[in-house]
Amino acid sequence: MPPTLSHDPQGPHISVLSLSVPVAMGYVPLGMVFGFLFVQAGAPWWLALTASVMVFAGAAQFMMVPMLAAGLPVASIALATLVVNLRHIFYGLSLLDKLPRQPWARWYLVFALTDETYSVLTTLPPGASTRQMVAVALLNQGWWVLGTLLGAVIGAQAQISMVGLDFALAALFAVLAVEQWRSADSAAPLWVAVLSYGLAMAMAPRQALLVAIALSVLAGLFWPKPVPKEVAP
Repeated sequence: MPPTLSHDPQGPHISVLSLSVPVAMGYVPLGMVFGFLFVQAGAPWWLALTASVMVFAGAAQFMMVPMLAAGLPVASIALATLVVNLRHIFYGLSLLDKLPRQPWARWYLVFALTDETYSVLTTLPPGASTRQMVAVALLNQGWWVLGTLLGAVIGAQAQISMVGLDFALAALFAVLAVEQWRSADSAAPLWVAVLSYGLAMAMAPRQALLVAIALSVLAGLFWPKPVPKEVAP
């Protein structure tokens, strides 16, 4: 039986570990690929581990490997990381009412708010405690750090091809999308996202993700609010 946090009177009975396991299935192999590539680019293994602890931004970390290998300045890498992770602003705005009030927990969740962690946090039942939310984010980062360590150690010892493991990210997003669909009252958000990305690919293929996010936000702003059902006396 996975450990639960049901002893916390401020939160419902949920298994944080079981919520994090699907993320682990993607984060461990992807973290291994990052650690392997980082070391193969000429960096020490401990620097790959430090990047996953201090940066923790999957796509930006992969982007960082060729930029570091090319000797680009830190300012350029920081600017590119900001652009890649700009979508997290929208994630944070939608979670403002759910984030805990304790400064340490709030700041950590802002730091650890990856795509996958956001997906899990938005499916938590109402009344989830600060401890449960932080535990989800901490476990997810732990999987990524573990994968990075394994990949960095392998990369420092042997020349092993990891072609094909990058598909784990697509599979992970598919699982999370299904879970979001199952927990939602309506499939409209999913169809809005699909149509937005289709339009974005037709309008601006190179900036499809950013355009799709903007279109989805606009749809959310103008989407008619559901009318609450009247309770019969």
